[in-house]
Amino acid sequence: MKIQEVWVDRGDFRRTRVIDATLPEPAEGEILVAIESFALTANNVSYALSGDMIGYWGYFPAQEHWGKVPAWGYARVLSSRCDAIAEGERLWGFFPMSSHVLLQPGHVSAHGMVDVAGHRKALPALYNGYTRTVADPPMLADLHHERSLLFPLFATSYLLYDYLRDNDFFAATQIIIGSASSKTALGLARLLYTDSDSDVSVCGLTSASNVDFVTGLNAAHSVLSYGDVNRIAAETPAVFVDMAGDRTLTAAVHNRMRDQLRQSIKVGATHWEAAGGNDEALPGPEPAFFFAPAQIARRDAQWGQGVVMQRALAASADLARAMRGQIQIEESRGPDAVINTWNALLDNRLPPTRGVILSL
Repeated sequence: MKIQEVWVDRGDFRRTRVIDATLPEPAEGEILVAIESFALTANNVSYALSGDMIGYWGYFPAQEHWGKVPAWGYARVLSSRCDAIAEGERLWGFFPMSSHVLLQPGHVSAHGMVDVAGHRKALPALYNGYTRTVADPPMLADLHHERSLLFPLFATSYLLYDYLRDNDFFAATQIIIGSASSKTALGLARLLYTDSDSDVSVCGLTSASNVDFVTGLNAAHSVLSYGDVNRIAAETPAVFVDMAGDRTLTAAVHNRMRDQLRQSIKVGATHWEAAGGNDEALPGPEPAFFFAPAQIARRDAQWGQGVVMQRALAASADLARAMRGQIQIEESRGPDAVINTWNALLDNRLPPTRGVILSL
């Protein structure tokens, strides 16, 4: 048998290569898993963009200037030399765009395991955990593809929502969300919009072609196109949550809100090629990057280990069901399908109404 992988040039994301190699044998303590499926979204582009800063390239190292973009999905244990994990078991978690991968299980419990491979020990622990699907709660039974496609994004939505509440919305009464049609943005908007304990309003910014889609989801008090930033209520204290990573949009919001902008939070980069520039020159607060593992660590210390992620899981399931029927999930197989989807994400050609599940 062969292992097949799609690698991405870390310096030129549109340059890819397909690798075919001999299937590796697991060493003592390792397992070899066959990756059944994984989802690709704009979030994976963000992983590549911050691959060096946060360490995403380090989870599945490649050679020279190449990288393996990680993605969320399912895998089945093909061969095991770890007594605690049986062949045939199914896992959900972080995988490369590959047909197979070796993992080194540790800290195995009834619910999951951690990959304790040496090259992953210094990386954010959130992405080293794998769920044993045999122990999945009933609420996940009918959300198979949604789990890979939406849950990692909606978990970030929940953590952002929790971060904003944790900071009393930075004394703002308006949350402005850039790239409002992205799934993370939609999740955050809906959590804020349906929060009866909060009096903040939600303003979504999106492309003109997506205004009707976002409006139809009933997840924001107002939805504006990027060209209508001057219609944002400039007198209302606001927080800007930026999923776009677009320097021009960020500047427009900062210049519109000026001293009424209480916080500017960078999350994603759906407009990744428009990023860059000097944020310090902007009026208002300097944009700050949101690092989800830091909020998880804070809540783990306050609430107990794992509580915040259990709440994020429940919120993700609720959000996925609320948006069922709004997103058409498609399945494709093979390296060409993976590369075509990757390029569509880079070019922002994948509409918000589509979700893609892939395999090699």
